[in-house]
Amino acid sequence: MKDLDHIQRSMFDAVRQPLTASEGMRRRASDGRSMQHIAEEIIKPNDRLTSFERLEIYNRQYWFRVLAALAEDFEGLRLIVGDRAFEKLSVAYLQDCPSQSFTMRNLGSRLEPWLRSHLKFIAGVEEIAIDMVRLEWAETEAFDEAAQPRLTEADLRTLGEDPRFRLQAHVRLLDLHYSVDQMLLGIRREQREIDIVSNAVTDRPQRRRSGKRSLPKPERIFLAVHRADNSVYFKRLDAEAFDLLCALRDGKPLSEAVECVSWKDNSGEQAAEELRAWFALWSSLGWFCKTN
Repeated sequence: MKDLDHIQRSMFDAVRQPLTASEGMRRRASDGRSMQHIAEEIIKPNDRLTSFERLEIYNRQYWFRVLAALAEDFEGLRLIVGDRAFEKLSVAYLQDCPSQSFTMRNLGSRLEPWLRSHLKFIAGVEEIAIDMVRLEWAETEAFDEAAQPRLTEADLRTLGEDPRFRLQAHVRLLDLHYSVDQMLLGIRREQREIDIVSNAVTDRPQRRRSGKRSLPKPERIFLAVHRADNSVYFKRLDAEAFDLLCALRDGKPLSEAVECVSWKDNSGEQAAEELRAWFALWSSLGWFCKTN
């Protein structure tokens, strides 16, 4: 068992060694050891490949797979920083935060806090890059989180005088500084148009790298990311609605949640009307779940 444990750990460490610029396996590991020697310890050669060449296959496939998965999950961030910077960022992140799960879904779970402590990788676009990562990870969570039996509009009338509302786990509330929601939707629309054109011809055309895209100006955005019918949607919120939902999410009863809102110059009657409209909408979208 000791030998097996050693082989497994050596293999795990070896395949996570970053590739060379030509996408081959390095001759030496990060700690200076010979990769040739490591390969000979854990993999036998065959009649076609040396131990080094066999290990290189696993090394390359590991990096091709995780880099492709990260690029797919964070296409907005890749557009903001550019392809080359994104690849450098990805390699550095995956070295510090390698996959710890059986599923690729969790690969980017630590990207936001990692970026906040490695701002050199997003120099000059720090705030919008962080906003985009938050949005793209919220989208992943909204797609995957379980849905509980929903609280209907009819159920609202049966609640007590000062109820607590529980938000569905797939509802994510984001306070953003840039309109990254519109930016990400624009990327998706362009991608669909490219795919439609590509499927209309016999040979798939080579995609050209686009020039550097102009980024949106700072703009305060309050956003709910949620799931409906197995699709994820973005819904912008008024500041007051966002504050109320955050308070409800944090477990406050309705009376306290209302006090957390910085209401505009609305009269009490106007505020009450807004509350009724919000709760009717949020209930129709299935954002609240039953408490028992």
